[in-house]
Amino acid sequence: MGAQKSIHAGNAKIDFNVDFTHKLCSALMLHSFRNSGSPLSLIIGSLCIKHPNLFGKSEKLDVLWDKGLYDSNVLIAYRKPRPEWLSQQSFVIQHSVSPEIGVHGVPVDNYSRSGSGDVNLCRFSAGLDLSEPASSNWSSKTSIKFEHVRPINDDGRSISRDLHGFPVTCSGGFHDSMVVIKQESRFAKASEHSFTRFSLQIEQGIPLLSKWLIFNRFKFVASRGVRLGPAFLLTSLTGGSIVGDIAPYQAFAIGGLGSVRGYGEGAVGCGRSCLVANGELTVPLNQMLEGAVFLDCGSDLGSGRHVPGNPALRHGKLGSGVGLGYGLRFKSPIGHLQVDCALNALQQKTVYVSFSSLGS
Repeated sequence: MGAQKSIHAGNAKIDFNVDFTHKLCSALMLHSFRNSGSPLSLIIGSLCIKHPNLFGKSEKLDVLWDKGLYDSNVLIAYRKPRPEWLSQQSFVIQHSVSPEIGVHGVPVDNYSRSGSGDVNLCRFSAGLDLSEPASSNWSSKTSIKFEHVRPINDDGRSISRDLHGFPVTCSGGFHDSMVVIKQESRFAKASEHSFTRFSLQIEQGIPLLSKWLIFNRFKFVASRGVRLGPAFLLTSLTGGSIVGDIAPYQAFAIGGLGSVRGYGEGAVGCGRSCLVANGELTVPLNQMLEGAVFLDCGSDLGSGRHVPGNPALRHGKLGSGVGLGYGLRFKSPIGHLQVDCALNALQQKTVYVSFSSLGS
């Protein structure tokens, strides 16, 4: 049950999207790990304010606010117009609070779900995004941002150690600070019968102060889709690694929807490196319905023990896992509904349900 509303105030546009979804609906898919007595905690919603001409020279201001059952995110972006052949600049400020399940979550029900480790991340960042003009099939974006990360427990209090007494920050204190330069390159090419996509992200931590983090992190995603008669085969390979200073929350988490289905978020493992492969074959059943079979596998490449505090070993994560299953894809004029049933290596079944509107 929800409501959507758009309001035009002068040149500005305000979009409201409020979903009065009871926590019980989420409990069907996710393990409830935080008790909250406030009625406002049962509301999921978003607010979007867009102004296309803030100071009369086509400057754009976007204010976005999203609230989930256990997380929230506020983003403010200001863009000043520049000639198309120059890089486009955006000044971005963001604040978010979200549970850290991928690394500190505890696998339950034969690794099919991840419960709370009583660690949440409160993040603040501010910086500049530079989007380079697209050339042929390539596009790129560079950003430089200051980031401040403060771990908190489920009650909202700052913490420096997890439930087992191990540090949750790189500094060993109640927060980490860093300046990060990030370069992202994307390639996309499509034809009538196939497509190819590739993205590469490289992050470098700059130690402007002695206690600030210095690290180098990269991640790549390569995907290929090919039409085989009426069927469509989609394969993807994801990998990455990080060297230098690392806080546990910076590790690569393996498992869950978008990674290895059949496992909870991060229930396969977490490490300084990772490699995840996915394959899915879809077959049309009618004009609006498709059937799918899939196979996912992932590994931390033996790097879990190199994460400070070794949270993977302490929570009994295996370091590698395989999930397979089947699903349905329903396409309607208002959006796409996806239902997957996955089986992990311990013969535990998990059902995933997701819906994406055409406008998202």
